[in-house]
Amino acid sequence: MKYTGLPSAMWMIYRNTFREHLISDLRFSRDEANDIVNRAAPRYREIIGKIPEFEKGDRFVTNIVNCAMLTAFLLCMNRRPSVDELTVFYRNAMKGSFMTRMFCRKSGKSKFSDKDIAGQKATAALRAGDRNPYSWNMDYIPYEDNSGYEARFYTCGICALMKEYGFYDLVPAMCSLDYTMSELGGASEFVRQYTLASGGSYCDCGYKKKAPPHSRQP
Repeated sequence: MKYTGLPSAMWMIYRNTFREHLISDLRFSRDEANDIVNRAAPRYREIIGKIPEFEKGDRFVTNIVNCAMLTAFLLCMNRRPSVDELTVFYRNAMKGSFMTRMFCRKSGKSKFSDKDIAGQKATAALRAGDRNPYSWNMDYIPYEDNSGYEARFYTCGICALMKEYGFYDLVPAMCSLDYTMSELGGASEFVRQYTLASGGSYCDCGYKKKAPPHSRQP
């Protein structure tokens, strides 16, 4: 994958929020945080360079770029955070960016629309994970009561990449962001029972429709 374009932009957008939450959440000193950021930059470019280009229509390129960034930071920390520590750090670092909040609000406005459903079906049909170990395979499963849908994943690029670099046990810290992004979107409640990282045969990402704000009980 080329560093120019999305990977370069993502680094510019998130490096400072990652730096700040290295300090506030993982308790590194400012000098240590600056050093981690400086050393993570070339590691990030190195990881990106090893990832194959994603196919046109593959919706998960941003996911793998985010994973490459977090992996680069982990490689440059002088101590390994726990899953709980990394969960807090990653959630806050991502939420701290205006770009994340804007993306989630935009996604929330179109959640469950015809375009959203068509995109889910197209992604399921693409099965990009058959050809790219850092992408995903999924099924689209609508709920019978029309209350939403489940995206059920059988391969996971994040699992593949973090396993390669020795951080497979920390994958749940990235998985937890699904709840945060659904909450920021405002249109769905995220529900999950199983993950590949915890030994499940698949990862279920369920999106339950929220009632419009004016129809909710006070």
